[in-house]
Amino acid sequence: METKVLTKGKQINSNTKHKTLLAIDDVNSTLDIINCTLCRQYNVVKKQNGREALEWMQEGNLPDVIISDLYMPEMDGFEFIRHLRASGFFKDIPLIVLSSYENSNTKINCLRLGADDYLIKPFNPEELEARVENIVKRSYKSI
Repeated sequence: METKVLTKGKQINSNTKHKTLLAIDDVNSTLDIINCTLCRQYNVVKKQNGREALEWMQEGNLPDVIISDLYMPEMDGFEFIRHLRASGFFKDIPLIVLSSYENSNTKINCLRLGADDYLIKPFNPEELEARVENIVKRSYKSI
């Protein structure tokens, strides 16, 4: 049975099939893998860069979780995280960074900016799925 919770003016379904995942990456094949992996449980919305993602969110769309690359045109992942965490509306949305940069300084910088998790490309889709499930569960336990 599906239960509904009202939080911050948004109705949220406890059934994950009705949750929205925002995937941000300028590489279509990465977006396709994310979509293929998670489309059974989430409505996956794909955007090419941080600017497109923020514009979509500012139109009144609130994803339940975000997966973002770092190095993209127009607005990179670092700037996207800064905007997201500075916003009163978007600051609590769980964010997983998915990047090919595996140096420790980059990971630490993302986590300090407010990313909730960091996964390195190439990635195991099953690992991404598990991380998304965990972050969404923790997020909705605190409501």
